[in-house]
Amino acid sequence: MRRDVFQAIADPTRRAIIALIALQAMTPNAIAEHFDSTRQSISKHLRILSECELLTKSQQGREIYYQLQIEKMKDIDKWLDQFRKIWETRFSQLDNVLSTIKNNRK
Repeated sequence: MRRDVFQAIADPTRRAIIALIALQAMTPNAIAEHFDSTRQSISKHLRILSECELLTKSQQGREIYYQLQIEKMKDIDKWLDQFRKIWETRFSQLDNVLSTIKNNRK
């Protein structure tokens, strides 16, 4: 089954993993230490994030390190940007209305 980026970030644990790995590459055991979940559960989350190409893994000696793929995060940001623009416009309109009300009270 092919998952997409939005399915991956829908889960709060996976979002927390992304936040951890954004700071530095980490091993699965190091990631698992931050959660009250089994190592197998964390491995499943890592697999899903990897399938969605949000994470890449590299081997250094006997350890596997996961790191964030910034380019895929840009896809999310691009999608969110359309909503960001809508809300910025609405907040600007609200600011104008509030300024008008404030000026009318003077």
